[in-house]
Amino acid sequence: METISSLSATQQAIDLELKYGAHNYKPLPVVLSRGEGIFVWDVEGRRYFDFLSAYSAVSQGHCHPRIIGALVGQAQRLTLTSRAFHTDRLGVCEKFLCEYFGYDKVLMMNSGAEGGETALKLTRKWAYKVKGIPQNQARTVFATGNFWGRTMAAISSSTDPESTNDYGPLLPGYVLVPYNNLHALEDTFRKDPNIAGFMVEPIQGEAGVVVPDEGYLKGVRDLCTRYNVLFIADEVQTGIGRTGRRLACDHEAVKPDLLVLGKALSGGIMPVSAVLADDEVMLTIRPGEHGSTYGGNPLACAVTMEALRVVEDEKLAENAAAMGDIFRSRMNGLKEKSGLVSLVRGKGLLNALVIGAHPAYGEKTAWEICLRLKDAGLLCKPTHGDKIRFAPPLVITEEQMHEACDLIEQVVVGL
Repeated sequence: METISSLSATQQAIDLELKYGAHNYKPLPVVLSRGEGIFVWDVEGRRYFDFLSAYSAVSQGHCHPRIIGALVGQAQRLTLTSRAFHTDRLGVCEKFLCEYFGYDKVLMMNSGAEGGETALKLTRKWAYKVKGIPQNQARTVFATGNFWGRTMAAISSSTDPESTNDYGPLLPGYVLVPYNNLHALEDTFRKDPNIAGFMVEPIQGEAGVVVPDEGYLKGVRDLCTRYNVLFIADEVQTGIGRTGRRLACDHEAVKPDLLVLGKALSGGIMPVSAVLADDEVMLTIRPGEHGSTYGGNPLACAVTMEALRVVEDEKLAENAAAMGDIFRSRMNGLKEKSGLVSLVRGKGLLNALVIGAHPAYGEKTAWEICLRLKDAGLLCKPTHGDKIRFAPPLVITEEQMHEACDLIEQVVVGL
């Protein structure tokens, strides 16, 4: 039997996780130890294209020197005080965020799920304090196929059995409507005067990069305004340049009542999330009613401002739009060559291939293709069985994009 000393560094690291960690993830069998730009390296020294970007968190590229510089500089001064005291960074960062995204107020948290929870709590407070819904009667609408985390509040809105099985009873106050269906949304609003908000992803990422019809977001905005319902945009994954605009909502020039951000808000350096809203909504929450020890800490503030400056200075949204066009063009060409690819969809640098069975190839799973891509030097991850999500850092160049597309084409055509 093989001893631990003779195992590879990769296997040793994987075995340690399996022995001492919870088995709540199923990672690809690769152990990463370093990253720079669009590349990561494993413990054996092999380089890979990172086409997942930590689910779009590392949009500015791994270990961006400017963001790391902001982190180190602030870490040497002050990292955390809790919100029991003011700091010289929080107000500066709040002003920066409000002016950057065009809102009166911001509430900073840590994870994307916390951002969603914050938006949900603000929505309920507004429902009772402003809209006048009777106590404990407020309901929030969510689209089927949504994903915004693994907390009890998040999974209570889920339609995915993997998220909900054996976690009941789920939380009340949720209404589900089909995604990309304005008629169903209006019917729900019309029938129920106690609807407080509608929380929706402009593009459903975890569901497999599902892009709604053009005009859907504008229709959502119009319906929410007409029925006095808060439009909550979950832009944790789609925001901050990922889809080729500052926000995915910008493609239809709509402004949500609540904007939820996370992931790339810190460039993947540390957990930072935020909810932005105008005073009518944000000021419904009073001291002691919501918060987080780490929310809005000085380190997060310094990192967040520099991460957003990098997006603007390096024109990453514009690059995402251009590189995304190249990627989808190449993948549609691959679709013509291989019957395994049944659909290409996405916007900017948030894209997916839908893998379908083909008589000439047999049954090839998205997981198997991702394993082959790993062996070829490109990392991505399947979602919902037959879909592969591709989301490289927004700093990718045209030359790098074509090289990566060559790898994808070689693997898929070679199956």
